[in-house]
Amino acid sequence: MIHPDREGRGSSRDAEARVEEAVGLAQALDLEVREAIIAPLRKLTPATLFGKGKVQEIGEVVRLQEIDVAVVDDALTPVQQRNLEKAWDCKVIDRTGLILEIFARRARTREGRLQVELARLTYERSRLVRTWTHLERQRGGFGVMGGPGETQIETDRRLIAERITKLKKELVEVRRTRTLQRSARRRVPFPTVALVGYTNAGKSTLFNRLTHAEVVAEDLLFATLDPTLRTLKLPDGRPAILSDTVGFISDLPHELVEAFRATLEEVREADVILHVRDIASDESDAQAGDVRTVLERLGVDMDERRVLEVWNKADLLHPDDRQAALGDARRAHPPAILVSAVTGAGCDALLKAVSGLVDEAPPVDVYAPAGEGAAIAWLYRNGRVLERNEGKDGSVRLAVSLSPQALGQFEQLFPQAEIRAH
Repeated sequence: MIHPDREGRGSSRDAEARVEEAVGLAQALDLEVREAIIAPLRKLTPATLFGKGKVQEIGEVVRLQEIDVAVVDDALTPVQQRNLEKAWDCKVIDRTGLILEIFARRARTREGRLQVELARLTYERSRLVRTWTHLERQRGGFGVMGGPGETQIETDRRLIAERITKLKKELVEVRRTRTLQRSARRRVPFPTVALVGYTNAGKSTLFNRLTHAEVVAEDLLFATLDPTLRTLKLPDGRPAILSDTVGFISDLPHELVEAFRATLEEVREADVILHVRDIASDESDAQAGDVRTVLERLGVDMDERRVLEVWNKADLLHPDDRQAALGDARRAHPPAILVSAVTGAGCDALLKAVSGLVDEAPPVDVYAPAGEGAAIAWLYRNGRVLERNEGKDGSVRLAVSLSPQALGQFEQLFPQAEIRAH
């Protein structure tokens, strides 16, 4: 594992932390990391990224350690990747290739596999080299007397371009299906809440804690990729829809951001965004900045009225540090919520805060005649009942808060009920 420590990179984290993260990425692919090197990089060399001396020095380490794969924790051009493979006599992959390989292994749904394949082909299209020298020039087909055809590399590029076009069409269909599903959810007036955060911040563990689901949750970078939606019960009894999305990472490859745009539309359409942070990590602030950067690239509105920071992994803090973090969370603007997804500490306060952020219309008074139990049950399921009074004749008056969509739906389903301003 080689991390080029560039001067003037402008990163808010140190080289050791970036190397540790890169090693974690390699281990997520079941690679045994025998050597981790921080290579100071004062000047970029177009042919090999590193200078001649550093290339030779790393080459010695590769030979001595009998390395099969060298991972460069940075973006390499196709020329740089090919030259380093020749110099080191081993397979060389860059940060983008490493993350793409992880995603290819972890994607489970059809949508996830389509997105990963699109990202990989987009990445590999510029990296085709003359591998097939025995097929350097193909001959034309029937009726062509020895005329030169397209080269093998041109054939491969054309085939990749055709496959990319087909994948984009399939993803458009996936996006259309997802839009229809989202429209159907809007007709059932439940607020939507999306979890976002740096990879390994504990989003899936928190998701399981809040929804009593059993989504895969491991101490591993990118343990889950495919979005998952479950029903969430708010403290007032009102249901909401909670979605768990793919984790982010620093310098997330452009190909992946574009490919996963359809999946991350769940975040853009959410009523409330929960930004989950690993508060026990020394890199918590830098990771939060990386998440905000990716969300801004996706066009997500980070309005503080709909974004709530969730400081997770409080159980890993020393008691004194935990108390200090609790004070910092209260003083933050807007206030954050300190939780432990493992123990459940702080989750009740989190649900209460989410309930307060969900947009609701002013309450209305609903008068239901005797025998209208179905209407009353519907209001309890889809709204927030603030007050209930029962008349001597069996009628019921409820002061209830409903979203505009829910109010319209109720009027259609139960026209016999009388609705007045509260």
